[in-house]
Amino acid sequence: MSALTDQQIAEGLRALPGWRHDKGEIFKWFRFDGFPEAIAFLEGIVEPAERMKHHPDIECHYDRVRIALHTWSEEAITEKDLELAREIEGLAR
Repeated sequence: MSALTDQQIAEGLRALPGWRHDKGEIFKWFRFDGFPEAIAFLEGIVEPAERMKHHPDIECHYDRVRIALHTWSEEAITEKDLELAREIEGLAR
């Protein structure tokens, strides 16, 4: 899987509201009503991440969760990152 250009990343993020590209990753902060909802969201990420064999960097702060994606093997952002971001975005709705 090859690295995406900045333009390709920007185009991909247009369909992902709230996701940003900075310092070699794409990321988004999600906010929930409380800790149980944040953890339920994280549990929902397990299946698609395992299926894709692609795992996000995660921070959880009570009712806020930060998800960051980049492809370690390419040391870049790839289509795989955008694909998992789309799956995660669907879980948050």
